[in-house]
Amino acid sequence: MENITTWEKYLDKFEEVLAQETPQPPYDDPMYLDYFKLNRSRQRRWLKTAEINADLAQIIKSIDKKQTWYLITEPWCGDAAHNVPFIYKMTELNPNIELKIVWRDTAPYMIENYLTNGGKSIPKLVIRDENEKDLHVWGPRPAECQTLYEQLKTENADFEKQKIELQNWYNKDKGQSLQNEFVEMLG
Repeated sequence: MENITTWEKYLDKFEEVLAQETPQPPYDDPMYLDYFKLNRSRQRRWLKTAEINADLAQIIKSIDKKQTWYLITEPWCGDAAHNVPFIYKMTELNPNIELKIVWRDTAPYMIENYLTNGGKSIPKLVIRDENEKDLHVWGPRPAECQTLYEQLKTENADFEKQKIELQNWYNKDKGQSLQNEFVEMLG
């Protein structure tokens, strides 16, 4: 499938977009490109500082059968900047887990089978067993953050307010809600 890539190629996509003199849509919009750069910076910070807690690490290390973790995402996604690094770090704890990045906006559209309230919200993680049977689906953000997002939508908050409120939530939470949900889901 052309819409599935590796972690390394996912990271390369950030550099590829930034290296283009005239970036392709949606990155050709200066505000969008600035947000993209901010997401890249946030993701890099989490990749350096994020730590998987001991309970979750133990659960992940105990997975004794092959699994494929399909992570549906895009580099422009603000929630991905905060959640994807933690998911990546989880997959690195066990050689039985293979991480595959699935582009949301490239056919065939895996996201169509994993909508959130009818929308293509990402990141979305689909964990499958060795027979490609779905074991778990998570996303697009931790439940508490999702509640905040829905509240902001109900209030008709503009994008700037949503962005700031969600960023503040992620900075305060430091990946703990995500990890607690994974302990519950995988445990």
